[in-house]
Amino acid sequence: MISQKTTDALKTIGLNLYERKIYIALLAKSVGTAGELAELASVPRSRAYDVLESLAEKGFAVVQHAKPIKYVAVEPSIALDKTKDIIKDKYSRNVMRINQFSESNAITELSSLYSNGVSVIEPSDMSGSFKGSYSITMQLNNIIKNTESSILILTTEDGIKDMWKKNMSLLSKAKNRGISIKIALPFTDSNKKEIEALGKVADIRDINKLGHKPPVCKMVISDEGQLLLGLTDDSTVHESQQTGFWTQSNHLTKDFAVSMFDMIWSNIE
Repeated sequence: MISQKTTDALKTIGLNLYERKIYIALLAKSVGTAGELAELASVPRSRAYDVLESLAEKGFAVVQHAKPIKYVAVEPSIALDKTKDIIKDKYSRNVMRINQFSESNAITELSSLYSNGVSVIEPSDMSGSFKGSYSITMQLNNIIKNTESSILILTTEDGIKDMWKKNMSLLSKAKNRGISIKIALPFTDSNKKEIEALGKVADIRDINKLGHKPPVCKMVISDEGQLLLGLTDDSTVHESQQTGFWTQSNHLTKDFAVSMFDMIWSNIE
């Protein structure tokens, strides 16, 4: 009826297999009952009603409340506009609920429960790993948002570009909160723009001044008590396979990571 490429494209906009099949059948008929569409699309009749209701909720079909109930196809370009509006509205309502929850007494109770729980566990338990660039970035964003006094960053030639792209706004807000930010990285011709931009919110030094090959490492230390460490070389590993390690171990963070950063920092003045 249509190419596999087009069918696959419908998947990228959130339609599952049965929804794709039913919607294509509906476009071919323009109007049809659940039974007719199920037969044409080779979808179990028992699933057709739920699928058509889902398509209607997403903006791809209109329900005719007649006997029997019929479904009308929505022209594809119009359907895309409708589903975008539906997603935006759902997103706005979800954000509003989250904002209301964050200002309620419930968040105070939950935070208190978390604080009491943290006080009775071993520091080594407050650690974990993250896989994929997106997960690592989300954790880094959370660390920056919750920093109270200082952020120490050791990064790579490309790492500073990624930080400028993904974390610049939060680092700028941290600077405005009075957070001290130090970044050590290799200065190169390819990252001059990012260094200049981040230099407005942080004290930045060139680790090439160490006099030997700089360490290929990404490390973020928050308040000398929280550490996010890159475990893979981003220049050779795909972003989906990048791995990071996070911990609130005071021993590993303060006695090792902070000491190492201070040693590097003092030698590149």
